[in-house]
Amino acid sequence: MLYDALVAESRRNDSLDGVRSAALDRVRWLVDLLEGQRTEFRRFMGHEHRRSRAAGAATQAEIDGRLAACADEEGRAAVLCLMMAARFDNTSYWQYDAEIEPLISRVRGWTPGEVSVMLLRATEYAMGYRFAHALGLVLNAVDQLDADGRRAVMPSLRHAHTALMGTTVEARLRASLVQRLRALLASVDEAHIPEGLIPADAPWAAPLRDRAKTSPTPELAGFVRHLVSLSGPRPTRRWRGACLELADAASARDVVADVLRSLAGDEVLCSTGSGAHTGWIHGDHHYHYVVHQNDGDLARGVVWAAALTGGPAAVRHLGALALRTGGHGNGVIEDLKLAGAAINALAETDDPASLETLWRLRSRIKHRALRKQLDTALVTAAGKQGITAGQLIERSVPDHGLAPDGSLERGLGGHRVRLAIEDATTVRLTFTRPDGGTTRTAPAAVKDGFPDELRELKALAKEVRGTLSAERARVEALMSAGREWPYDEWCRHYRDHPVTGVLVRGLIWEFRDVGDADGEWRAVAPAPMAEPPGVPECGVPRDGGRARVRLWHPIRASADEIRAWRERLVAERLRQPFKQAFREIYLLTPAEEETGAYSNRFAAHIVHYPQLYALFKERDWQANFLGRHDGGYDGKARAEFGDGDWRACFHHEPAADDDNGGYAPEHAATDQVRFERRDGRRWREVQLADVPPLVFSEAMRDVDLFVGVTSIAADPDWTDRGEDRHAVYWRTTTFGALTASAEIRRETLERILPRLKIAGRCSLDGRFLVVRGDLTTYRIHLGSANILMEPDDAYLCVVPSRGKGTGKVFLPFEDDRLSLILSKAFLLAADTKIADETIVRQIRRGAR
Repeated sequence: MLYDALVAESRRNDSLDGVRSAALDRVRWLVDLLEGQRTEFRRFMGHEHRRSRAAGAATQAEIDGRLAACADEEGRAAVLCLMMAARFDNTSYWQYDAEIEPLISRVRGWTPGEVSVMLLRATEYAMGYRFAHALGLVLNAVDQLDADGRRAVMPSLRHAHTALMGTTVEARLRASLVQRLRALLASVDEAHIPEGLIPADAPWAAPLRDRAKTSPTPELAGFVRHLVSLSGPRPTRRWRGACLELADAASARDVVADVLRSLAGDEVLCSTGSGAHTGWIHGDHHYHYVVHQNDGDLARGVVWAAALTGGPAAVRHLGALALRTGGHGNGVIEDLKLAGAAINALAETDDPASLETLWRLRSRIKHRALRKQLDTALVTAAGKQGITAGQLIERSVPDHGLAPDGSLERGLGGHRVRLAIEDATTVRLTFTRPDGGTTRTAPAAVKDGFPDELRELKALAKEVRGTLSAERARVEALMSAGREWPYDEWCRHYRDHPVTGVLVRGLIWEFRDVGDADGEWRAVAPAPMAEPPGVPECGVPRDGGRARVRLWHPIRASADEIRAWRERLVAERLRQPFKQAFREIYLLTPAEEETGAYSNRFAAHIVHYPQLYALFKERDWQANFLGRHDGGYDGKARAEFGDGDWRACFHHEPAADDDNGGYAPEHAATDQVRFERRDGRRWREVQLADVPPLVFSEAMRDVDLFVGVTSIAADPDWTDRGEDRHAVYWRTTTFGALTASAEIRRETLERILPRLKIAGRCSLDGRFLVVRGDLTTYRIHLGSANILMEPDDAYLCVVPSRGKGTGKVFLPFEDDRLSLILSKAFLLAADTKIADETIVRQIRRGAR
């Protein structure tokens, strides 16, 4: 019988057994009705469905009617009976939430014993969400108890709190229940810190856990409860004020500093011992994490408390924690909430070191949400100093302790170690032996005698490389901004900076006297890398002065001026950190003036999608991922230009008939490019004619790069795939009209070819570089780098090697496609020496 089963199942051999038995006896009629309901269900399960529904409905109606008529005492007994009957036999058929909820809300006179029975029973529900829902109902009864009643159920409340802290529950429901439980516990004992509030096994919580055990005080308990009350990414002003007061009242500044230090660098937790998935992950799979999801509120509270109370000492640990939980390759799974709290707290420290830390994080954290928070943090920090975000970024670029020339030297015993930025992409360690000889590998004496110092220098070199790479991208992004600087400010943050200066001194800059608003800008040649900072050129004032400075862009220059700069770079072998003098220019076309709101200039291309998506990320464009999911058939890549005031949108979609059976398409088809302008916190689409020329040109340059690099027309193996898909596009595009970037290659080749050893065998003919070999003559397309052979334009497939191509030719800028074209030219000019039989066979067939 159900009654006997419930009596046996509910017996715990504790002081509450009598309460349970009395409740079952008081509503024996309800037990009989529940038993009849279950019997009917089993009898007709799978048979005579209509009859089973009618019988079940009649029984349910009788239960509902009698429960509605219950007085307080009988109603309380009914609630206990229903909770004990719910899932007591570990089946999912019987839940009575619909009956329990109105009863708990209606009846009065709850006793501490009855409430304790319900609290304990709720914690016995196997599934977390069942436990959480039942607990919420029971707390409605706890709210009806007076102070003595709450004090009596304190052990049961503590047990429920501990169970909740160890259970995976939906975040919002859990947060509400935790807040209610802790308020009830605090109303009875202000000095008590509930078990589970401070995690028992987490290494990072040890300082706080030890203080709570050795020196428990109401002030400390109040401070801890305040820490866990922070559930959002940023605390309110009221929370911050209370945090400072409570921290001082509890003498807890040193404790939160220790906890933050532990979060940033101490031992992490492993999912095999505890974690959201412990209990059901199988095999050897495991992961490491810093903070369990149930303890996130406390950890974030500590982060903010440490930032508010720790001052400069907290900055380093906040940065380390953000990188540890928000970066890649750390062996720890991401915790975006904790990383975001550390990032936002850095912006509030009012310490200059936090700016450098935020800048370093900006170059190392790639997650989109965290990047947005970093940008917001930088804007916040800038506002506190009364400057723009752009000014803040340029002022917070770390110098890493380098000398003005971008170098640093250390003595390790009898050896000298020099760390130096050699060019826009190279940071190198050089070791000088006592006899004056140099090497790029660490001598054994340094490795064995100074391992810690060597490790520190290598780590510093890695940091400098990261800063140099980030600065290169940042300064190039200024090409679309049109910003101006006072001369002395530009010198301080650009020309004379140990890292940025290496890049700046390889670029063309323009100067104009501040008092001559309508005067002409005067361009200044890039300085040799070896030239020390502070050396004036072309009459530019050495120190201070009244000049304004801006970055030179060819779109604002005349054709003669552009030609002169390009000639000078090639003649003086000046390699720029990025393409500036030879930069492509994209002006609005008549077709784009006609379409108005969008450009089809780069539409209808077939591209390798994985390569395209990777290039989006490399160029800092944010894009959704195409694939077999909701929203995966409409791609939109976005990037900001013009100091964040403008945004370009590049539309694309899976290529037609590209069903490869996988999750993501192999190929995509490109579509329109549109532009938007920032309007407060929103973006509004604009006409192409309203986009500033600098912004339009730089955005279209990126899109040209995406298409040029990833198009199947640049794939020399495409025709050997044994299929005709997209063949028309490949034939049309691979030897078609030149894009702006290909036109720049042609102009560059005009200057370079006369200086080459193979100059006598090369000439330019429209869109081709013509190379005369001994076996035949070849035409290399300047866009795709693909090759045709005379006399009948037979296609020659030459797959590039994995190396960087020819290193024989000086190029004034980095261009992999141009390097590839030159490497093929050198190869084909000496075609009788080609050893690759696959190439030789093609040439012999084509030369017949």
